[in-house]
Amino acid sequence: MKEFIEKNKLVELRYEVVDKKTEDVFTSIEYPIAYVQGTESMLSDEVTNQLEGRFIGDIIKVPIDCDTLYGPRDETLVFTDKIENVPEEFHQVGTTITMENSKGEPKNFIVTRFDDKTLTVDGNNPLCGREVVFKLEVLNIRDATDEEIALGGKVGADPSLDEIMNNK
Repeated sequence: MKEFIEKNKLVELRYEVVDKKTEDVFTSIEYPIAYVQGTESMLSDEVTNQLEGRFIGDIIKVPIDCDTLYGPRDETLVFTDKIENVPEEFHQVGTTITMENSKGEPKNFIVTRFDDKTLTVDGNNPLCGREVVFKLEVLNIRDATDEEIALGGKVGADPSLDEIMNNK
């Protein structure tokens, strides 16, 4: 009988986060993630509920409300400054800059745009204000061990950098 996803099964998945309108892929994880169905895991109940009863090879698409996850977009977290006021190592789109507020609390900002005169950073999560789909492919299903059930995932599941690089 084919294994299917049910309580106390260890499930390995590959996933992508896709823009619902443009179908651009924001994040693609090729290295499998693993969780135990029916336990506390890194996946939301909304996702694990939709995985219940699925088989190896199944692909599901779960719409995600990013405003619920990250809050609505806040334009006061977008700043543009003269390029000469920003150190050269930050002159690249996608670079993360950590700044502190008046209370000393850190906040990450991402460089979203720069030219020869200005540089713009954004402190919003990159998915704020977007409609995305969490696309998951079921790679493997098996009975979880007692230790995995207690952990909620695969024991020793953190891959080394070599494993990740060789898996691409």
